[in-house]
Amino acid sequence: MALSISATNLMKRQLAALVLVLAAVFMMATTAKAASMDAAQKKEMEQVIHDYLMNNPEVVIDAIQKYQAQQELAKQADVAKSLTAMSKTFKTDDSFPRTGNKDGDVLFVEFFDYQCGYCKKVFPTVMDVVKNNDDMNVVFVEFPILSKESIVASRAALASRKQGKYMDFHVALMGHRGRLSDEIIMKIAASVGLDVDQLAEDMKSKEIDSQLQRNHQMATALGLKGTPAFVIGDRLAPGAISKEQMQQMIKLARESS
Repeated sequence: MALSISATNLMKRQLAALVLVLAAVFMMATTAKAASMDAAQKKEMEQVIHDYLMNNPEVVIDAIQKYQAQQELAKQADVAKSLTAMSKTFKTDDSFPRTGNKDGDVLFVEFFDYQCGYCKKVFPTVMDVVKNNDDMNVVFVEFPILSKESIVASRAALASRKQGKYMDFHVALMGHRGRLSDEIIMKIAASVGLDVDQLAEDMKSKEIDSQLQRNHQMATALGLKGTPAFVIGDRLAPGAISKEQMQQMIKLARESS
């Protein structure tokens, strides 16, 4: 899974924040007594707290683990709420490129970046699953986060819809090996029959600005920090999941519909 931020740095910041919270809790717990203590008594109490934490580090570890578990549960609840709110939009909004059956019994959404190696690696699997499940509403969400060229490729892909060539262009971009550049993007566009001059003009559309902005807002609401990511039915699966995982999620979506 291609990451847009460092998960390790994020965890370090969370742990640092938690240590500060724990310290504040201990200080608050002793504030009432400390108000009536002299300097020596305060120092003695601080030493007792210090010694306890040093001799019982599992207390801090347990607190951190509980905090992380609570954060994860809260995150899952927020994601579930966001998915429910987005579901109708994904199913019916024609501003999203889509294939398959719009009235299909299963919603299949992919967030991706054309510069993402993991997206390209899982792409044949995605197309195979889509081909063998023709009763799915398949939605493609352009989520360019890795480079300037990612944004250019997504703008070009969205603009290609005006010429009725989105899927051809999408497949060709995903099939390209190596880094993309503005020149390569336009060469790929020409290879699938797009009028590149018209494409370049259509890429300036304010509608594309709005679409990419909304895609990023949706990804943020779902807690996505990288690509690819899939929404299948009412479940979210970040990362380049396997064909078996996709099929299992499709099965669960059909059973719950």
